[in-house]
Amino acid sequence: MPQKRVTVTVYASDPISRAGVVSHLQLEPSVEVVPYRGATDGERGDGARGETAGAVAVTLVDRFDESAAAELRRLVRGGEQRVVLIARELREQDLLTAVEYGVRAILWHHQATPRRLLRAVQSAARGEGHLPPDLITTLLTQMGRLRRSAVATTSVGLMPALGMAAREVDVLRLIAEGLDTRQISEKLAYSERTVKNVLHGLMTRLHLRNRAHAVAYALREGYI
Repeated sequence: MPQKRVTVTVYASDPISRAGVVSHLQLEPSVEVVPYRGATDGERGDGARGETAGAVAVTLVDRFDESAAAELRRLVRGGEQRVVLIARELREQDLLTAVEYGVRAILWHHQATPRRLLRAVQSAARGEGHLPPDLITTLLTQMGRLRRSAVATTSVGLMPALGMAAREVDVLRLIAEGLDTRQISEKLAYSERTVKNVLHGLMTRLHLRNRAHAVAYALREGYI
């Protein structure tokens, strides 16, 4: 029986950083590096044979900006790939957004040794999470803060402060910029039905009357 291998595709805007990650992974017999769209022949995987087990996308970012967020949405869309994020910088809100998008594992760029990279890839392939200790602490602290806020708001008889999911904020930000449903779907790589469902769910949950009211609420609460 051929050994099962993890199929990995590496994404990075910096070709030198990408080449470094690829070179490390190609040395691992349990990993098969495969090309992404637009890769040159020299960037392709090693052509290894054997049955593959799962698909993992490793993506490198310096800052978690709108471009990085859009790339994550594209990678996790459909659930076909499990994502390992290697970041130089990640704010608290960025961490929550990455987790909401479905990122399985996160590594700090300065801590991404070959051993840690392989462990993160293997964890993601198994559907398990993998975070540095400091990010685990940050995530737990932020989740606890959100829960305390929700409990405090509910205790005074108001609507639970469930907050907004990252994709709800993305949609409202684009509405505030004047985009219509079709333009938002193209910008975020969602279907128009998904955009409408996101808005309907948000407005129903927070008792918002229309899109303008939703944008005003997001502005007032500091989401956009």
